[in-house]
Amino acid sequence: MIALAVSSIVAPAWKLTDSVPFIVVKPAPPVESVPVSKTRKYKKAITVLPESAWADSVLQTLTLDEKIGQFFMIATFSNRNEIEYRQIDRLIQDYHLGGLIFFQGGPYRQALLTNRYQAQSKVPLFIGIDGEWGLGMRLDSAMIFPKQMVLGAIRDDSLIYRMGDQIGQHCRRLGIQINFAPVSDINSNPDNPVIGYRSFGEDRENVTRKSVAYMKGLQRNHVISTAKHFPGHGDTDADSHYTLPVVSHSSDQLRDIDLYPYRRLIADSLMGVLTGHLYVPVLDNTPLLATSLSQKVVTDLLRNEMGFRGLIFTDAMNMRGVLKTGRAPDVNLKALMAGNDILLYPASVGETVQRIKDALADGTISKKFIDDKVRRILQGKYWAGLGDYKPIDTRNLYQDINNVQSQELASELSEASVTVVRNENNLLPFGSLESAKVASVTVGAGVGTAFQKMMSCYSPVRHFIFEDKPNSEKEIAEMLEYLQPYDAVVVGVHEISNSPRRRHNITNGTINFVSRLREANKKVVLCLFGTPYSIRFFPQTDALICANEDNETTQQVTSQILFGALPALGRLPVSVAGYRPGTFAETNVLDRISYGSPESVGMDGNKLRKIDDVVTEAIGQKVFPGCQVVVARKGRIVYSKAYGGLDYRSAARVTSETIYDVASVTKVSATLQSVMWLYDQKKLDLDQKAAFYLPELKGTNKQNFTIRDLLLHRSGMVSFYPTLWKNTMTGGGGLLPNYYSAQADTSFYLQVAPKLFAKSMLRDSVWKWIVESPLNNRRDRAGHYAYVYSDLGFLTLQKVVERLTGLPLDIFAYKTFYEPMGLPTLGFNPLRRFPAERIAPTEQDYRFRSQLLQGTVHDQMAAIQGGVSGHAGLFGTATDLATLMQMNLWKGKYGGKQYFQSGTVPAFARLADEGHHRGLGWDKVPSSGNSVYVSDKASVNSFGHTGFTGAVVWVDPDEDLVFVFLSNRIHPDMENRGISTHRTRRKIHDIIYEALIPS
Repeated sequence: MIALAVSSIVAPAWKLTDSVPFIVVKPAPPVESVPVSKTRKYKKAITVLPESAWADSVLQTLTLDEKIGQFFMIATFSNRNEIEYRQIDRLIQDYHLGGLIFFQGGPYRQALLTNRYQAQSKVPLFIGIDGEWGLGMRLDSAMIFPKQMVLGAIRDDSLIYRMGDQIGQHCRRLGIQINFAPVSDINSNPDNPVIGYRSFGEDRENVTRKSVAYMKGLQRNHVISTAKHFPGHGDTDADSHYTLPVVSHSSDQLRDIDLYPYRRLIADSLMGVLTGHLYVPVLDNTPLLATSLSQKVVTDLLRNEMGFRGLIFTDAMNMRGVLKTGRAPDVNLKALMAGNDILLYPASVGETVQRIKDALADGTISKKFIDDKVRRILQGKYWAGLGDYKPIDTRNLYQDINNVQSQELASELSEASVTVVRNENNLLPFGSLESAKVASVTVGAGVGTAFQKMMSCYSPVRHFIFEDKPNSEKEIAEMLEYLQPYDAVVVGVHEISNSPRRRHNITNGTINFVSRLREANKKVVLCLFGTPYSIRFFPQTDALICANEDNETTQQVTSQILFGALPALGRLPVSVAGYRPGTFAETNVLDRISYGSPESVGMDGNKLRKIDDVVTEAIGQKVFPGCQVVVARKGRIVYSKAYGGLDYRSAARVTSETIYDVASVTKVSATLQSVMWLYDQKKLDLDQKAAFYLPELKGTNKQNFTIRDLLLHRSGMVSFYPTLWKNTMTGGGGLLPNYYSAQADTSFYLQVAPKLFAKSMLRDSVWKWIVESPLNNRRDRAGHYAYVYSDLGFLTLQKVVERLTGLPLDIFAYKTFYEPMGLPTLGFNPLRRFPAERIAPTEQDYRFRSQLLQGTVHDQMAAIQGGVSGHAGLFGTATDLATLMQMNLWKGKYGGKQYFQSGTVPAFARLADEGHHRGLGWDKVPSSGNSVYVSDKASVNSFGHTGFTGAVVWVDPDEDLVFVFLSNRIHPDMENRGISTHRTRRKIHDIIYEALIPS
């Protein structure tokens, strides 16, 4: 066959992509908006399909039976048996079918069957699918995008275009030329049993814009878009699968509302229309005549008045709404005579073929009638690429139709749909976390929903659940008692049905519970994970969020909106409970870290997944039992994984909530944060001598070094001082009883190990011994003390902080940073707040404490001070540390609060000692490029710190990047150096930079 390029005449608003070769799919151009052209009146009908010499040449080769066969598009499945597949074979061979519409099955099986069926057909078959929300609507193992009512809540129509483009690419990849989408009905009846959530909503402009955007995305890939259900199925209360619904609109209503999207779609090059089985008396009052069988509707209105020249398909001809009017062969012929080109899912194919022949013989229809339809069908096949048909290549099929771009887009669509409907007195977002008393109640979902888990990432919210729905007054009363201490209650309602039957599964008990909360004077935030029509059953609450659907993305996004990490981008697509379509309430964004996919911030998720291989190898080599890895970019955590176990023996696994001893990361995460705060408050002069703030240093060998010297590790203080704890031991290695006890009491209450306690006066003794400690003898050429990394220096800075603030370091850091930022795991002495099972163990200590250390600090100098020291003692999760580092990346701003002046963190993070890669307190990238913990791709402006237990935090302002790695590599023995020889942290950091997508 010869494929000819023939230009097509289309509406001025849009042109089809280049005609030859049709099979080639070009990358989508960037789209900021998808304008809909204004409705125009044309003297002549618009020709949309190419007038192809190929169509005429094929038509001339067809017999009458082969021509008639083009009218039939029968249903088939890829999850049936060989007997049924052979029946399709016989129908193709005996009746020369024009097409198939696939329903349930799987992509790979469908591809094999498509190739099989196409090989038997003289004229390539049209392959169609009902893929309104993607191939996953019908097929397993295929992408599912949000349903149209969800999309109707999205403000940015370009997202709908991108979805149409992705679905179009998936269709092409699976050999599908027709997608029976979009649903272009305006759903003005909330009790519509068959359209409802399948519609973009109630506002005609919104429905039209999104229908056009979806259509353009599909047709960009030469997939025929088929708007349905003409002339409009949106205001019905019956299902045409079972009966003939009646639309009693006036002529003006039909033209101004129901037909409006179709007029605009036709003006914008729509290539397919599906006629609905409806009874619309104002268009054709013939008793019980479905619009799909009405010449007045299909030919006079759609073809002639509205100027449509594309393909017209019937809705499924096996539906009771149309079969009630007669026998299948007669009804099928009537549909063709009404003006339809293709019969979808027809019954009695053989009898219908004969009925068409009889009609031709008796003059009811003419040869021209048949040829005109067949020519139009062939033109459509040529446009859709069947003039150059190629079998489906099944290699990488699953990966191609479930690609990362589609998954990212599905999440982006869900995120963009979540709508804050009401926000009285700006209750949302929750701002001051330290004073907020917030609880959450989940209705209709089990323990540990993504919704509640994400809330816990921002604040220690207390969570409660009704595993089912509240069914009794007793259950409600008990829950109200639990909630008594809380000011605000977030209620998340799940298992909301899309069906208006039984009130979308909203129970009286759920409604009663929300009402009782209001009566108890609680601030109520109602979060509905389902259709906006469910709003009508609830009393008014202080804040109302409609997430439109229930999945992990909408649950996580809703939580982030509650705390100001994300804006609410959606709007109501329908009118409900006094709210008009388009309603939304504004909420502020509070500069809190959010969560998203790597691709959403310009990173390659596939490359980031190489981290799995590095960590798996490290665990296999016993570099550490387990770890946490967090990567954030542009204010979003895009990679957060927990690996391995808490130790090498038990079955306990590391989770994102596992708490680690972060060792020297304490220096920058507690002490340095406090120093910067004091510097900001002008309470601390970096060039002032430490003895100015600590008078006990006067007259000692430490009287002359400055705060800056301590931050740069150039004070002359020694690195490590074992004398501190050896002073408390016997000569044989035992512990002196005047310092320690195995039992805690009023005298021995400093916890040194899980089963070891020290007297409080030991802290004073430790400080005295530090004051009396010797200095090192290393000097630089100028005679100043040379760089010696010193834990004692930061222990001294701790004392400065405590003198100036009047608070112990742990309390000051918690009250000033961790609590208001919503970082519940960051802190010292975690056993006071968390069970030991949640904390990763460190060393089995045989040298000093003679026990396994789990929940108490590993560092000996910090331990004998009761677990609180300026150089070690902090515990936390990688997520909480990443949040703290994000605040530093944002120059001290977080959650609507300015913790530091904007110039403070950059001043401290600036390179101050190139030879030893140090900032003020911060570590910097070594110039040698041979670091075992930081990538040489990190910018010179980046900064961070490591910890002896196997931790690293690293911030890169140039790439807007945060990296946190926590492990317990010293379990069970601190002599394990594998993390350095394996270069685990360096390898992971390298992968992170390799995953950056060039802008």
